[in-house]
Amino acid sequence: MADTGDGVDSSDIESGTAAGDEVGAGSPGAVVVPVEPTPTLRATVAHAVETAAEGEFSAVHFVEIASWRDGDPESDRRAAEAERVLERVAAWAEADLDDSDADAVNVDIVTELIGSDEYLFGPDDYVGVLAAYAEANGADAVLLDPEYTPVGNTTLLQPLEFALSNTSLDVETAPVTRPTRRERLRTEATGIRFATMFGLSLAFYLVLGDPLYWFDLVTGVATAAVVSITLSRISLDADPAIPRTPMRLVRGAIYVPVLCYEILMANLVVARVILDPRLPIEPTMNRLRVIVGSGLPLMTLANSITLTPGTLTVRARDSDLYVHSLVPWARDGLFDGSLERWTRFVYYGRSSARLPTPRERDDCAILQGPNATEELPIAATDGGPTAERDIGVESGDSRADDLGTDESDAGGSGIGDARDASEVTDE
Repeated sequence: MADTGDGVDSSDIESGTAAGDEVGAGSPGAVVVPVEPTPTLRATVAHAVETAAEGEFSAVHFVEIASWRDGDPESDRRAAEAERVLERVAAWAEADLDDSDADAVNVDIVTELIGSDEYLFGPDDYVGVLAAYAEANGADAVLLDPEYTPVGNTTLLQPLEFALSNTSLDVETAPVTRPTRRERLRTEATGIRFATMFGLSLAFYLVLGDPLYWFDLVTGVATAAVVSITLSRISLDADPAIPRTPMRLVRGAIYVPVLCYEILMANLVVARVILDPRLPIEPTMNRLRVIVGSGLPLMTLANSITLTPGTLTVRARDSDLYVHSLVPWARDGLFDGSLERWTRFVYYGRSSARLPTPRERDDCAILQGPNATEELPIAATDGGPTAERDIGVESGDSRADDLGTDESDAGGSGIGDARDASEVTDE
């Protein structure tokens, strides 16, 4: 029996309370299967249904964990796409149940979109939502699609399995054949992507040269053609659309002078601190959880922070930016979230820029020094020792030397992981 809703089957009620405990103890439990469009999704659904039909599970819950929040730009479109995926999964599951060789198949198929009421940034957040859903629906197992990556370019399967291992849920990866994994460096070539890359490259070339000089025109066209042929399938993951792309370009043009003003003010502040020894220099590493999405918006914000003197983006992991600040003024400006709001304005419009600051959301932390609120996690994630919070305080302790090592390790590893933010998707 298939059930694609959240309703309670009448046969479950007729079981009676007296035998409830006995039946619950001997009956199979339920399994939760997180889904998203992957090459192995169909095989994972078939395996889940086959396992349930053999009597291991009484219900299979196919859930899609939202990587967006209700009210975000394009959240309605993404929710509709998720519902279509769940409808397709339910149809597959029902067909597999009908084709099952079991004599008496009594398996409930449930589909649900979860997690859209809060921001989810990393494996722990996804596991929290998944575990809460499993507990609420009496599920005691999780079956993972081997190609499951819920946040696009960031592969979360192994961290997700590790985080799930800390819960009471039984975790299994579906034993389905994986396709040969090839990193998607190039996307499908389309005429609109080629034309867009050609136009941008030619415009940039002519800005640097003389648009009225024939030689610059000829060489500009040749250069733009080469760039478009080689990079149009790498630089753009989605086709530019109207009016979204033109509006982003217009809002980006508004943002450029704002960013230049921020750079100028930061230059003046840093220059004054350098020239006046009485002013404080307090270098610290800071964590900032931003709400701008992934891909191109995250890269824009990270690079904007780096371009502003006094702050340097060391690493971008999911929606966490690790930023080194030189002076307290720069750190305070970072926590006030001006660049974050402007980035949201560029990509999502003016209404999306109205959000609390990282300080108001409690989405920021100081990772070093006497005012540290969290431990520095970067060295630990790379296999090195975690920096102690009191390193900056105990100036006479030998552990002060370890701080310098951790800082250099963090800076060095950040270069390699900066690609997390540069693998962009202009949605």
